[in-house]
Amino acid sequence: MAAATVLPQQFKSLQHHLRTAQEHEKRDPVVAYYCRLYAMQTGMKIDSKTPECRKFLLKLMDQLEAMKKQLGDCESITQEIVGSAHVENYALKMFLYADNEDRAGHFHKNMIKSFYTASLLIDTLSVFGELSEENVQHRKYARWKATYIHNCLKNGETPQAGPIGMEGEEYDNESEEAGLFSMPPKASPPSSSTYNPSNMPTTNYTGIQIPPGAHAPANTPAEVPHNTGVSSNPIVQPTSQNIPVVDPSLYTVTPQGDLLLTPEDFARAQKFCKYAGSALQYEDVGTAVVNLQKALKLLTTGRE
Repeated sequence: MAAATVLPQQFKSLQHHLRTAQEHEKRDPVVAYYCRLYAMQTGMKIDSKTPECRKFLLKLMDQLEAMKKQLGDCESITQEIVGSAHVENYALKMFLYADNEDRAGHFHKNMIKSFYTASLLIDTLSVFGELSEENVQHRKYARWKATYIHNCLKNGETPQAGPIGMEGEEYDNESEEAGLFSMPPKASPPSSSTYNPSNMPTTNYTGIQIPPGAHAPANTPAEVPHNTGVSSNPIVQPTSQNIPVVDPSLYTVTPQGDLLLTPEDFARAQKFCKYAGSALQYEDVGTAVVNLQKALKLLTTGRE
């Protein structure tokens, strides 16, 4: 929102979603759009009648309309399934970065904010429908981890790396969120294996290599922003990749004669293909191969 627009007290719970939108204004306009859409839809449920709330929501609606026109025929805006994949991939990639930093015992403010921002983006996925149980667990774990590590560092304690029980750590919505978002990013030298969410390139994330962590689904697909008119780096260094073994049975598979696919099956297959296409934008061949195999298996056997 513009600096002159005051956030009503009733919408305080949305301040960090709106701040995330502001941070991604140029970095990834699609993410920014859906963060604001989430804020608007949630704000309507909280209070759409009080004058200051109504005024704020109307300005937010105007901003969303302007963004929609600016993004034009971007598929992530015009097609919900593509938009959902875009935001989910972005959130899970941020989660994977933080999870792997955590497991390696690399505790710093950047990874804490990545955990927390991932949880906010999973909130945003609710604009597409009910969250999956998997995403609910990702959100709970990410938000708890951000708070736990933040509190440890604030108290001069060393956090326990990796997955641990979540008992005994209460999440203070107001004070902890304020602390998490006020932290400056940790400076680090550029590296092909370092993901810095506070300094992401505008359109080209090709060099990022993030191995999947146990708390995120294996072969989590990666999404990059659609072309927004900003040119990407013209020279991309090739990277060696571990290509998964392709199931030989898929070379000769033929659809079962009595196979009945549901609309949900077709939607899942389409999503796998979208994931594969997104992965190829990263030049991530392994993830593309895995998701294409999933789509082919689903369409020929009715099972994943």
